[in-house]
Amino acid sequence: MKKLMAFSALLFASLVFAEQDVARHQFTSNIADREPVDALTDAMNVNPLYFFTELKGFQNSAVTHRWIYEGKVMAEVNFSVGGPRWRVYSSKQLLPEWDGEWTVEVVDWQGKVLTSDTIAINVD
Repeated sequence: MKKLMAFSALLFASLVFAEQDVARHQFTSNIADREPVDALTDAMNVNPLYFFTELKGFQNSAVTHRWIYEGKVMAEVNFSVGGPRWRVYSSKQLLPEWDGEWTVEVVDWQGKVLTSDTIAINVD
């Protein structure tokens, strides 16, 4: 009986604390059918700029896209994650004076940075 209870507890813990993974993350010029249309490493005259993230194992939690320009937080977009595989995206309309380095951090509900990407932007 003890072995069965221990196994049940272990199984429950593995289901509740399933491995979380940021499976994909990238800057893109657009989203179609909840998928990025391209992968940008730098951008000229792309407006708005999108950031796409595919999450695995984050169901019933939340993540944030934190948009940072030249070290300053410019926006935070919060998402509730509803399933075991969840795709989210956010966008930023860029002003001409915002040329330079942009970073998006993917942050969990506890404030931990899960991943980040940086892109050089030239807005005309």
